[in-house]
Amino acid sequence: MNKISIIKCLLVVTCIMCLVGCKSSKIATDGTKNLKLSAKEVIKINDKNAPDFKTFQARVKASYTQDTKSQTHTVTMRIQKDEIIWINSALNLIRLKITPQSVQFYNKLDNTYFDGDFAYLSNLLGTDLDFEKVQNLLLGNALFPLNKADYKMSIHDEAYLFQPHTQTALFELFYVVSAVNFKMQSQQLAQATESRFLEIDYLQYQNVDNQILPEQLKVIALEGDSETIIEMEFKSVSLNEDLRYPFKIPSGFKEIRLE
Repeated sequence: MNKISIIKCLLVVTCIMCLVGCKSSKIATDGTKNLKLSAKEVIKINDKNAPDFKTFQARVKASYTQDTKSQTHTVTMRIQKDEIIWINSALNLIRLKITPQSVQFYNKLDNTYFDGDFAYLSNLLGTDLDFEKVQNLLLGNALFPLNKADYKMSIHDEAYLFQPHTQTALFELFYVVSAVNFKMQSQQLAQATESRFLEIDYLQYQNVDNQILPEQLKVIALEGDSETIIEMEFKSVSLNEDLRYPFKIPSGFKEIRLE
């Protein structure tokens, strides 16, 4: 995998990584499903279970497979909620910073840097993105606001399935909400005209300081005949610590533009 592919991997990881926390343990539950709630009740509980924190830090091992090529990266990720998403690769070779206004990174492997907006991330995931949507994905929240007025609910495979009353011509959207913890179990976006499909499966949640946060996830992204799979493992995680987010493009680096 070339240098640009490494950068793309880190950018994709930023978009689909979910959060875990310190002093964590798997959710204690007997696995009992409640499939008798109304759409309004499910949405209310899902919204109530949205995690709340100030800062997050973790070492994250991400396995990245594209078609027949595989690679694994370990990165440090820091988040200041609603303001900054920061990623640093091993040996400080690649550093990335996302804010509501910009997407930036620099690469010491070839002395280049990128300074742009969310257009590139949007292209990677096949849907328009902004900081709020990226953060929602990281937290296991609905990419687009989930409400009774815009979505209809049905029961599918012993879970709650939500979809818009009318799917748009741009893409079809589906949310699967667990009938046990009422968190996102899966988010799926399909663009038939572009031959694109994105599925984010939240495989395991855990309780962190009385908050329900994702623990494991698997992402499947299809575009034409190409398939990308990313699986995440989180280590050395902490919440609500004082963190720094250093980022300064080194002098003499050459600007690059990604298409």
